[in-house]
Amino acid sequence: MNNFEFKNPTKIIFGKDTIEKLENEIPKDAKVLLLYGGGSIKKNGIYDQVKTALSKVDVVEFGGIPANPEYAKLLEALKVIKDENITYLLAVGGGSVIDGTKFLSAAALYEGDTPWDILTQNIRTEKGMPFGTILTLPATGSEMNSGSVITRAETKEKLAMGGPGLFPEFSILDPQVITSIPERQLANGLMDSFTHVLEQYMTYPIGALLQDRFAESILQTIIEVAPKVLKDPTDYKAASNFMWSCTMALNGLIQKGVPTDWAVHAMGHELTALFGIDHARTLAIIAPSHYKFNFEAKKEKLAQYAERVWNITEGSIDDKAYAAIEKTTEFFHELGIKTKLSEYTEDYEGTAEEIAKRFTDRGWKTLGEHQSLSPDKVEKIVKMAY
Repeated sequence: MNNFEFKNPTKIIFGKDTIEKLENEIPKDAKVLLLYGGGSIKKNGIYDQVKTALSKVDVVEFGGIPANPEYAKLLEALKVIKDENITYLLAVGGGSVIDGTKFLSAAALYEGDTPWDILTQNIRTEKGMPFGTILTLPATGSEMNSGSVITRAETKEKLAMGGPGLFPEFSILDPQVITSIPERQLANGLMDSFTHVLEQYMTYPIGALLQDRFAESILQTIIEVAPKVLKDPTDYKAASNFMWSCTMALNGLIQKGVPTDWAVHAMGHELTALFGIDHARTLAIIAPSHYKFNFEAKKEKLAQYAERVWNITEGSIDDKAYAAIEKTTEFFHELGIKTKLSEYTEDYEGTAEEIAKRFTDRGWKTLGEHQSLSPDKVEKIVKMAY
């Protein structure tokens, strides 16, 4: 096991009817900017619950943050923060709203001229404006980590940022919120969280027995509850296990002391930036091809995954590893998610070359747990995913 340090300062408030506890978490003298997405919270009752809990606090609202938090839209919110002398941010939404709020947390205290530099220059945020979250869509785990991904439409870029100053002070997780989420978004959440675990697990053995079993238990739980969540979002037992699995998949715990990959996300982000494909679905496009291309480097872990998660015990290491890839692809299909780029767009020719060029231009010459994936290899993986 590798050396590691671990600190997660986010307070989690989990369970039924916990939104009312919001009033105890916001400083009484705060001026709050309430951030949300397309307005679904006004239809499902969450907005009213939040406004009631914030009745004693000075609140300004900013809605309309899109599914991939858009830089230009966030700059509008940043102007509100400065014009209104906001001191506290509250994200009410899924990963996109929370990621956008993290960008604003960093940008509000950023002393440079162009906040986009935070992303292009990989500037770690040591201290941001304080913020909390109310999770409305389990998926990204952004409610309990310090990472964020922001899209810029004018340049067709999707880049990551982070730093210790971007942990939420608190996050309220009420599993009842999923009852109003469309099936497509539920499937995306299951897909996203599942792949988050794979990115931190599907590498090579390093003797981190507990981290492996943490990861495997999350994967097993997602597989078990997925059909129940999709069939009946009002099933509270399934909903609560789904929501907590999404949080645990990316709160930092399972990646400590182990190698991690994240190449699937790097490639997937480009597909979203180029074609507007849902983030979770880009992961389903790339992951099977990525594992096949890097089979020799990953087959020991793939075989372990086959045995422990899919109960595949027959055959050689290679046999089990190949079977694991197939079972994973089948699972994605069972979620209703297609796994080939050509199933999402007819304009896929040239995509692999474009992504390889982008990685080269950014200096992203080594990806993956072995830092062995050069842009020419990325090009081959993306072509395999056509």
